[in-house]
Amino acid sequence: MTTNRSAADDGILRVHRALRPGFGTEAAVYGTILVSGLVAVSSAHGETSFAVLISVAVTVLVFWGAHVYAGTVARVSDRDERARGERVGVRAAFVASVKHSLGMLTSAAVPAIILLAGTTRVIPDGLANDLALWSGVVILAFLGYVAFLRRGSPQVVRLLGALATASFGIAFVVLKALVH
Repeated sequence: MTTNRSAADDGILRVHRALRPGFGTEAAVYGTILVSGLVAVSSAHGETSFAVLISVAVTVLVFWGAHVYAGTVARVSDRDERARGERVGVRAAFVASVKHSLGMLTSAAVPAIILLAGTTRVIPDGLANDLALWSGVVILAFLGYVAFLRRGSPQVVRLLGALATASFGIAFVVLKALVH
């Protein structure tokens, strides 16, 4: 099912292609959801943007490291590859795992920049925390829209896909409002 794409859709696809190696991946979706949850929980009790930034940075690095480690172990011991006579060394497995997991790190970039703006007092702490949280919603909406755009889905399906993907971030906005 293909549809005519607009110039805006072509632009969105160009942006996505440029960002895809570290941003338009399943790891980026997962990382964005993780960061949104961290920002929501860390900022729900009035924490400074600095405290939220440190919490996000440390947690994302630990999760990324665990993801890389798990991916490396899984790739080294992949039965299907061994059955085909292929041998995956630790270095190759590690490199592939780092490449596959890069989105988990890059997904934290936009919220981290916003939190850094709060930390340096470019914007107030509370606003930085809220904008960092809402940036996750926007990023998830973008990734959802692009997923359905790439499939050639009609506009209404793209918008529903964006809304469904963004709903993970919206859930954390609601959670923060309920806890705060």
